[in-house]
Amino acid sequence: MNGVARWVVLGIGNPERGDDGAGRAVARRLRGALPQDLADTVIVAEADGEVTDLLARLEGAEAAFLIDACVSGAPAGTVRRLDVGHAPLPPDAFGLSTHGLGLAQAVELARALGQLPPTCVVYAVEGASFDPWAPLSPVVTGAVDEAAERLRAELAVLRDGERAIRA
Repeated sequence: MNGVARWVVLGIGNPERGDDGAGRAVARRLRGALPQDLADTVIVAEADGEVTDLLARLEGAEAAFLIDACVSGAPAGTVRRLDVGHAPLPPDAFGLSTHGLGLAQAVELARALGQLPPTCVVYAVEGASFDPWAPLSPVVTGAVDEAAERLRAELAVLRDGERAIRA
């Protein structure tokens, strides 16, 4: 990317299992909605959560933002920001999932292999329904908008910090 920081936004999930598609819905909301200077710096992608694919997408990234549905016992539609660069994910909220190994295990494997980016943040969207072929629940649809806006703001702060360092 021509010497510019490589930032990855990865929406994770299965859009054919109700609220499990929340992460991918956030990525779709961000795609095309970022200002041009961010769009030139940020790779926005979707993934099903397969561990080797996640590791490959994190490789070489300076910052990664992973968005996934979770089940932690919080009210459906709750959006949490978890800095996994400094602490592991709670495994009970991101345990085994419809993607095989859970996100918590994938993050810890990346950490053990030295592939976890220096900045690594998970946006967790509390799901309500994971039924096959179901759409996102209304409460999670609202949370997708909230997560996309929070992430867009965080990327702008990161961009502004990079500009200050280069100035």
